[in-house]
Amino acid sequence: MDLTLDAARLTAQLVDTASVSGDEKHLADLVETALRRLGHLEVDRDGDAVVARTRLGRAERVVLAGHLDTVPVAGNLPSRLDGTWEDGVLWGCGTSDMKAGVAVQLRIAATVPAPNRDLTFVFYDNEEVDASRNGLRRLAERHPDWLTGDFAVLLEPSDGEIEGGCQGTLRAVLRTEGERAHSARSWLGTNAIHAAAPALARLAAYESRRAVIDGLEYREGLNAVRVSGGVAGNVVPDVCEVTVNFRYAPDRSEEEAIAFVREYFDGCGIAGITVEDSSPGALPGLAHPAAAAFTAAVGGTPRPKYGWTDVARFTALGVPAVNYGPGDPNYAHKRDEHVHTARIHHCEERLRAWLTA
Repeated sequence: MDLTLDAARLTAQLVDTASVSGDEKHLADLVETALRRLGHLEVDRDGDAVVARTRLGRAERVVLAGHLDTVPVAGNLPSRLDGTWEDGVLWGCGTSDMKAGVAVQLRIAATVPAPNRDLTFVFYDNEEVDASRNGLRRLAERHPDWLTGDFAVLLEPSDGEIEGGCQGTLRAVLRTEGERAHSARSWLGTNAIHAAAPALARLAAYESRRAVIDGLEYREGLNAVRVSGGVAGNVVPDVCEVTVNFRYAPDRSEEEAIAFVREYFDGCGIAGITVEDSSPGALPGLAHPAAAAFTAAVGGTPRPKYGWTDVARFTALGVPAVNYGPGDPNYAHKRDEHVHTARIHHCEERLRAWLTA
């Protein structure tokens, strides 16, 4: 890995290094080796997470964090450049979410050896999968001192604008039950798939709640993301499961979100609701002095973060955090995922100006 490359070219190098969740080791090795060559950083590693820190005795410490993994490739590798490295479009899996942000982190690490604030760089694994596997969660449990800071910037895709806080997310499975029978004599059974109809109808009728927090409007969403059921082509099924995903505003606690889901489907004939995965949101915290200073330095108007990000994990550690990265979140996880190279350079320049002013 060549940290003398500009951030756009470095993004392409990162994109073309396989790193689907669970397969980040090779990329983590490259990142660790490149950072250890920089004499001004202290480097640690846990699994496939790499942490590097300056020790300059500054009055404030800032954490710059980003995940190394991507969602599964969708026929969109290797990367492809349209236009120039200075003002073109780079296509490929992970360009937006979030290899461009990781490239900016690495460039700052390599080219700002004496920042005006002490810096901690965190590169972690398994962000795109269940929260139980998240590398930042593992670091918070095993090495919370590695993540200590006064302020954190998560370089998740935000199209070069500050995004405050994040919404919470939970995934729950609604189970309906029936009685199995031969489909030729279906009156002898009860179809569990048909029994899911009231819950699906209630989902279709859901109206999104909007919450304004610190001037930012968050919009909630409740959706079925999977339906599973059926035994064979000639059998009335006795079990059906509907998986729902609730994205909720950060003024709700995790417990309140779970209670809402259970209450929302009350009376739909659900046999049971099991929460499979849950991560609370994070309030914007833009009034914190460090966040206000960052906003003043990089400019723009802060926006709400609709997706869940690890700003929530930093918030839980008592470290105020924002999302600020060069990718466009609207193209994350898509086949046509891409990033504008000018955005990568802009993001790097604004961070460098903030850290060297």
